[in-house]
Amino acid sequence: MRGGDTSGLRAYNERLIISAIRAGGAMSKAEIARATGLSVQAARVIVDALIDGETLLKLPKIRGLVGQPSTPIALNPAGAYSVGVKIGRRSLEVVLVDMMGDVVRKARMRQSVPLPAQTLQAVCAMVQGLLADAPRGARDRVVGLGIAMPGDLHEWPAQMGVGAGALAGWKGLDPARALQDATGIPARVINDATAACAAEMIVGDAMSVRDALYIYVGAFVGGGVVLDGRLMRGAQMNAGALGSMPMAAQDAQGCPAQLIHLASAIELERMLEDAGLGGEDRLSAGPTPARDAVFDAWAVIAAPALARAAVAAMAVFDFEAVVIDGVIGPVWRARLARLMAAEMTRFNHAGLSRATVAPGSIGPAARVLGAALLPLMERFCPDPDLIAAARRPPTAR
Repeated sequence: MRGGDTSGLRAYNERLIISAIRAGGAMSKAEIARATGLSVQAARVIVDALIDGETLLKLPKIRGLVGQPSTPIALNPAGAYSVGVKIGRRSLEVVLVDMMGDVVRKARMRQSVPLPAQTLQAVCAMVQGLLADAPRGARDRVVGLGIAMPGDLHEWPAQMGVGAGALAGWKGLDPARALQDATGIPARVINDATAACAAEMIVGDAMSVRDALYIYVGAFVGGGVVLDGRLMRGAQMNAGALGSMPMAAQDAQGCPAQLIHLASAIELERMLEDAGLGGEDRLSAGPTPARDAVFDAWAVIAAPALARAAVAAMAVFDFEAVVIDGVIGPVWRARLARLMAAEMTRFNHAGLSRATVAPGSIGPAARVLGAALLPLMERFCPDPDLIAAARRPPTAR
């Protein structure tokens, strides 16, 4: 076997061991061998090397059981880090997460319009500031930088309330290259709703099945597709682009409206502002009678549109569940899930299986968190798309 092949096999087995510990929690070398199918000797050699490299660490020995004391091996939280960036229509967010996926540092700023040059300049400054403030040694252990942002941002100036050419600079722009040049960290762009779906799969509580449709109600609504535990991105990275799904209604030009026009939180935000219920947390603040009245007026349009999109998607693939998350607060997310489920029963399901509808468990942080978690998955999982098998154990949270 050529050296390159041996090196590739060793790297794969390292990822296999790390993934097993992430999914099952701390375990002995013998347990690692059983979980991965490696020989005890091979597992021991690789684990020792990962400990020497500080990717794994030894926990105190467990005594008092039958046989020799065992030494549990766990992921080292400081063994690797990743940066997540969210470029939104209303805000910018940056987080630094450790090997366990826990947020170590974060920064956020609001903006009225995501103008290209100003946005990238601000994001670069935020990332560099976060890395400068990171724990000692963290900068050298950052494995990647994920950028969650909407696709074709330049296509929606009217919905953003700006002139036709204000966002044109995003067309053909490469945010990943700009951030990679500024930081020296490998970077890639991820659809923001896909990133949010990844976060729900890895650290959330709502994704309990292997085939699910994920909907994220952000400033603009989007989605994610999970098939057999895999996060599907598509050849052109547009899998789950629910915001573009045509609806029965028509837009101002007489063309079929899209889901993005009927179920995006930007309209709810405008309605709250018009009602004198503004403020930076207007979408995530707790319910009040006045706020609930505005939400209900928005949901009268949004819930049926979301239900139509979900049922149409179910005709393409046999989803077991629909998970709906977003920038709105948990009470409203739960209410929207109930309204959507009720609306779905109004459609003719002949030839279709029923699907459960549940609110997501993460909320506004899902997009930037997913952007940070995916580089860790890509670096340390043997099959980065098989996220359902790579969930961290509850005891590690």
